[in-house]
Amino acid sequence: MDNTEQVQPEEISREQKTDHHRTVIIVGASSGIGFETALRLLGRGYAIANISRTPCTLGHVKNYTADVTDGHSLEKVITQIASESELYGLIYCAGFSMAAPIEYAEERDYRYLFEVNYFGALRAIKSVAPHLKKRGGRILIVSSMGGTFPVAFDSFYSSSKAAVDMLVKSAEMELEPFHIHVSAVQPGGTSTGFTFKRKVYGDEENRDYSAKVKRAAAVLADMEQGGMSAGEVAKQVADVFCDKKPPLLIQCGAWNKLFAAANRILPGKTSLYINKKIYKQ
Repeated sequence: MDNTEQVQPEEISREQKTDHHRTVIIVGASSGIGFETALRLLGRGYAIANISRTPCTLGHVKNYTADVTDGHSLEKVITQIASESELYGLIYCAGFSMAAPIEYAEERDYRYLFEVNYFGALRAIKSVAPHLKKRGGRILIVSSMGGTFPVAFDSFYSSSKAAVDMLVKSAEMELEPFHIHVSAVQPGGTSTGFTFKRKVYGDEENRDYSAKVKRAAAVLADMEQGGMSAGEVAKQVADVFCDKKPPLLIQCGAWNKLFAAANRILPGKTSLYINKKIYKQ
């Protein structure tokens, strides 16, 4: 498992602990950030229900199988979990990425990406909301800095994460009266197996963009594998989830916070110029 870190008791403040075995659904706790988040929330006294196609190997995690691209399947499993436990919250960690030029990208690929990254998150929120409205709770979506800064030749991923951020803002407005807080955590480059699951188009598919796609994909892979560990990101996810007054959107790490602040100030063309330099375009 990528970057698994043991949670030490001193990392957990008295305010963050809970004496209740309230259940948190994590969509995608079988690996990466989702796995590390499950580890930390178990340490804070929560019961964890994992929804994924492969099981989470952590002890005390209850596994359920569902495909996030199938709304009926996801809703059915969330309803089952709610009937079996005191459901307190949802953390959505599922994601898919692809390196391809817009001009030649296959519709089936970018539609699948949006099904996982955006519509999967939407389905999860819609399915969990009726259960959380009974007593309040938390919803947290793991977004990405890619929704703020476009990732070269991963435009569909960036677009889906920008859409997720807007969905979170809208959901917070609608659900806050029911004492449900909705947040998004935006990691930057994170060292997980996600890097090696990215669908990267080959030279034939990329045609006249081939060299540029190769460079951009290599830079992105280096950025991720040299970035924060999954454990570091998961600690922030757990902290936000447990916060009494959680932020709406928050970036992981000081550099990402700085970049996000700069993006709000700099002209759009300046931000794009910086991105081109980062991805060697």
